[in-house]
Amino acid sequence: MASGLHAALTANGIVEPFPIQSATLPDSLAGRDVLGRGRTGSGKTLAFGLPLLSRTAGRKARPRSPLALVLVPTRELAQQVTTALAPYASAVGLRCATVVGGLSLVRQADALRAGAEVVIATPGRLADLVNRGDCRLDQVAVTVLDEADQMADMGFLPQVTDLLRQVAADGQRMLFSATLDRGVDRLVRRFLTDPVTHSVDPATATVSAMTHHVLQVDAEDKGVATTQIAARDGRVIMFVGTKHRADRLARQLLTSGVRAAALHGGKSQPQRTRTLEQFRAGQVTALVATDVAARGIHVDGLDLVVNVDPPTEAKDYLHRGGRTARAGESGRVVTLVLPEQRREVASLMNTAGIRPETVRVRPGDEALVRVTGARMPSGVPVTPPTAPNPSPSASRSGRSSRKAGAGASRAHGASSSRTQGAAPVRGTGTASTQAQSAASTRSGTTGTHRSAAAFSAARSTGRPPRPRGPRRAA
Repeated sequence: MASGLHAALTANGIVEPFPIQSATLPDSLAGRDVLGRGRTGSGKTLAFGLPLLSRTAGRKARPRSPLALVLVPTRELAQQVTTALAPYASAVGLRCATVVGGLSLVRQADALRAGAEVVIATPGRLADLVNRGDCRLDQVAVTVLDEADQMADMGFLPQVTDLLRQVAADGQRMLFSATLDRGVDRLVRRFLTDPVTHSVDPATATVSAMTHHVLQVDAEDKGVATTQIAARDGRVIMFVGTKHRADRLARQLLTSGVRAAALHGGKSQPQRTRTLEQFRAGQVTALVATDVAARGIHVDGLDLVVNVDPPTEAKDYLHRGGRTARAGESGRVVTLVLPEQRREVASLMNTAGIRPETVRVRPGDEALVRVTGARMPSGVPVTPPTAPNPSPSASRSGRSSRKAGAGASRAHGASSSRTQGAAPVRGTGTASTQAQSAASTRSGTTGTHRSAAAFSAARSTGRPPRPRGPRRAA
């Protein structure tokens, strides 16, 4: 590897490679196409990241023309990969750009125009930037597909295929995943040339330090049991089936006194990033998530994952469970199962190669406490954690808005106009006056000066005061 990478690894306390790294690095550093399979949390990011950086080191990208590309299925995983590679990219003088939906497309285009050597991207947003002319892929010499099976599951294969057609034809391609199914096979046959395959775990492998538990509960007990588990002393990720269910459960937990938050695809990227940071910092202790976020959550020291709603496929179970027992640590995966779900869950466990401990529980049972650390919640409602200070860009935007509405604020308080809405000005039949009214509404004013008495009456009646029309000529 490039000498700067050795120094950075040592500085970060990494002196021995994980099995997936030992297996793949000789071939990937030599430029071979690599097909690697390893369980989640096994060190795949550095397995492909180190050779990608080493083979790109010493080169500079032209504007809009990156030299290396990592495609991932979710925004969370993109952020995780960026965070993992950033210190090593800096050590060899390479610039990284993260390209994902939910964040400013203009800023991402600016980063590409500035000349980023390494791009970590979700397929949809990268395709948008390519179509806009903000990015060209013909100089990409090293391409990585991370968690390719989930990209196939999420319907990204057409976009991934189109993007792979555009990278340099003679470049290196690496595909890493925890499972390799038929959707991935099509990509391998089409885009990898004589790949060397390294599989350090069977497809159904799980971490040996991870224990699996099936807790059989009745429908009327499930909600209370879920709340008691969430109230444990320590953090927990609770997986549910839909984003609406995630929001609902998070609200219920907050009402019961548990510091909870929801994470799903319906949240904006800043919201998702903030929620994960609050979970890592302990401001949130129960994270309620959907499968869309399962592969992008990396939290050190997390020892419990709960499937409140059992997954429908074995691979989803493995990836949910992979949020715990990472990097050699221990952890537990608990699945709550209703009577009518027992047969399906038993089949899923068999497919995944799991032999769980199965026990029937009720709220407050000793077995529930032993397995999950469940305890009674305080019952005192808590409010969601407050958002951090706004970013510099948000502050600039806020200052601009305050300047635009400063005059109106001094006259009668722009906040009242925003809350109640600006009433149309009567007696103005021309387009110009209507345009002025619309413009003043956007800036937070009503276009007329209202008396203090009128606003006082509005507050007491709950109705906005009627604006005065233009004065008639004498």
